[in-house]
Amino acid sequence: MLWIALRLPAPLDVNSKAHEPQPPPPEQQALAWWGLGFSPRVCVLEAAVLLEVEGSLRLFGGQRALLQRLRDELMHAGGTGLAVAPTALAALALLRTLPPEDDSLPISVPVPAISCTARCLAATLDALPLGHLSAAHAHLPVLERLGCRTLGQLRALPRGGVSRRFGAALLEALDRAYGLRPDAFAWIALPETFSVRLEFNGRIEVAEGMLFGARRLLGQLAGWLQARQRGVQALTLHWEHDLVRRGELKNGQLHVRTAEATRDITHLARLLGEHLARITLPAPVQAIRLDATETEALQTASASLLPEELREGEPLQQLIERLSVRLGAQRVLRGQTLADHRPQHMQAWRPAGEPVAKSKAPALPRHLLLHPPWILREPLRLAVQDHRPLYQGPLHMLAGPERLESGWWSLLSSAEAEGEELALRDYFVARSPHAGLLWVYRRRSAGEPAWFLQGVYG
Repeated sequence: MLWIALRLPAPLDVNSKAHEPQPPPPEQQALAWWGLGFSPRVCVLEAAVLLEVEGSLRLFGGQRALLQRLRDELMHAGGTGLAVAPTALAALALLRTLPPEDDSLPISVPVPAISCTARCLAATLDALPLGHLSAAHAHLPVLERLGCRTLGQLRALPRGGVSRRFGAALLEALDRAYGLRPDAFAWIALPETFSVRLEFNGRIEVAEGMLFGARRLLGQLAGWLQARQRGVQALTLHWEHDLVRRGELKNGQLHVRTAEATRDITHLARLLGEHLARITLPAPVQAIRLDATETEALQTASASLLPEELREGEPLQQLIERLSVRLGAQRVLRGQTLADHRPQHMQAWRPAGEPVAKSKAPALPRHLLLHPPWILREPLRLAVQDHRPLYQGPLHMLAGPERLESGWWSLLSSAEAEGEELALRDYFVARSPHAGLLWVYRRRSAGEPAWFLQGVYG
């Protein structure tokens, strides 16, 4: 078997006992959920995250490739070091030999790592201090007086005497570390829905101050989404006011929705920051909770190795969503194609931040390819000379006519502007000597015949 122990920014607590389970902190839970992307066998033991990856080596291209990928991504996942060994307790003991983390180092520096193989496992563990095995920590004073300061010296003592003096648990942990006994752990299982609460050490007076804690919860969400192979489309951030000053105030909440499912935690944090910047807290906040209210299955595309296909910068959809929050939903719009033969009703404008409809765009006839990309809000009536319309010179008809009728099914209040009953038009593609290609029509309905400019080609 092959075990990998991951270290968190907080120092390992050698005084912790395996038989006293405690709820993992947000960073530890996030790291454990991130580890599920590499192996289904993940557990939390003594303030560290352990992965059994023997069955995942072939999937990731072998041990060397898997370890390299773990080192490349561990810093972004919140880990600060890793150790590799054939047993779980050996990996945990080796993890404690790593140098303490240095916050002054840039994030580009690889995380420290240490490993040992099954061939040198016994020799490596024999040289480690007794304090690296948690089961021996409670008996350190007595063992040091006996002259035992390393695991090898403890293993050399008579087993019967060690069992009678220190209990069978010490020998059992020693055998598990050396691979003489099998390990049994409670594997991490992901919940069906994501809902995580975080209580602050102090009180948050400004709404933007909640973003620090929200980023920690988003880190857990990233691991949950990756392990579930899903993307999030709607989030809800709840906050609880201070009980002392709350009075009659109700706890607040913030809904964030994206146009498409995503796993980009950086983008979600930016959206939360934009929303929180517009909120004024009526009272201090003591705790927050993040819920993923809408998720869907998400299959990410494989990255290309060709340099010309590598994208740089922020995707367009993420920019649109941030602008929608900052400027207002009604100020950032996108066009939506409608199944209607009337030119002014073929497109509607919707807020760009709203989710994109899953249904396909309506299939339009091929002749609509001749329609211009820009249509005037109100048709512009053209002057006529010798029965020819004028717009910066006489117009020369290139294509047409395309006959359209509308208004006969509408109420009088919503009929076409040129008549309250029936609108009959002949559309042409025309060329102006100075304005280029234009889209014009001739009115055939009741009233005075006239020519109008409807659209302009680019």
